[in-house]
Amino acid sequence: MIMHVLAALEPLEPVATTVVIGAQMAEVARLVAPVSSAVQDPPLGTGDAVRVGLEALGPRLAPAGEAEDLLVLFGDTPLLTAETLARLLVDRRASDAAIVVAALRPADPAAYGRLVLGPDGSLEQIVEAADAGPRELAIDLVNGGIMALAAAHAAALVAALERNNNKAEFYLTDIVGVARRRGLACRVVELPAEELAGVNTRAELAAAEAVMQQRLRRRAMSEGATLVAPETVFLCADTRLGRDVVVEPNVWFGPGVVVGDGARIRSFSHIEGARVGANAIIGPYARLRPGTVLEEEVHVGNFVEIKEARLGVGVKANHLSYIGDSAVGAGTNIGAGTITCNYDGVNKWRTTIGERAFIGSNTALVAPVTVGDGAIIAAGSVVTHDVPADALTLARGRQVDKPGRAAELRSRLGRKR
Repeated sequence: MIMHVLAALEPLEPVATTVVIGAQMAEVARLVAPVSSAVQDPPLGTGDAVRVGLEALGPRLAPAGEAEDLLVLFGDTPLLTAETLARLLVDRRASDAAIVVAALRPADPAAYGRLVLGPDGSLEQIVEAADAGPRELAIDLVNGGIMALAAAHAAALVAALERNNNKAEFYLTDIVGVARRRGLACRVVELPAEELAGVNTRAELAAAEAVMQQRLRRRAMSEGATLVAPETVFLCADTRLGRDVVVEPNVWFGPGVVVGDGARIRSFSHIEGARVGANAIIGPYARLRPGTVLEEEVHVGNFVEIKEARLGVGVKANHLSYIGDSAVGAGTNIGAGTITCNYDGVNKWRTTIGERAFIGSNTALVAPVTVGDGAIIAAGSVVTHDVPADALTLARGRQVDKPGRAAELRSRLGRKR
């Protein structure tokens, strides 16, 4: 969620960004790096969190600093967009207000702080729901949480916050009252309720994910991809689908996937950390794991799994195979049931297959092993050493037929019963 918020900030080119975290949140600090983090310990409310962030930003927000504005955002609002944040900043600068508060009109305003406006539309007060009387509770315009502050006033306003409340915490919402007492203007900008939705429960997380998926699907289709049944396709924020890509129903894209123009992803495929070349055909029921690179016109069929492998132009692996830690040359055909035995229980080893090779069905390639250009591996072989170019390799037990012995064996087994 926090990475979505930071991504929305990037187009605004902030002078500096600081993420305020709690104690024992080193994992979050590692995640957001190289963005800096500041630890709030002990947690003394939202106002105190902003104070910690201001201290970390240092002189950049002083009256003589580089920054003109301070944006205060929340890490659990992943649906914010750069356009919305830009709108907030434009309004603050145009009005020269000390504070601009994001407002929304939710379907159920019950738990939100109410925004009390003056006759001129300026913001006079934020009243928390728990402290609101009947008059305030009738207001449907509520506090969206995020704010834009004039950098020249931010530090002084935050420093003036007090914690004379039941929780003995510094509430950021009290900053509006501080500013008004100093004669500074405060305003609201009504923003889409969807973008300001916070995530506090698993149910809210699922709702946010549903909204995000709708956005990602619309983006993919607007960029030229066809999603046959969009509601069944799940994308990541960094999924990139080329023009005229067709994605059939029930496909899942994990992080780090790029699909080239004209490719077709058939139903029930699972793709993560992979690059798929132009005009490739994937699936149905294919699994591409991280490190997979498929060049143009590769065919990967049903129940084929590929990991840490590069398949050259026109390679075909159409059925029931595992290709891991491998390089496969252009034009090679991988028969059904082929596996690269890349793990010996201790180490991973690589398999290299040349161009235009033919790997027969049910072949096991025991890595490390190299198969030369144009080689043919007979079906059912277990290949344990390198195969020269253009060689025919048979690595299986000789078939022995004993006529009549089947009936004799059945008879003997029957007598024992």
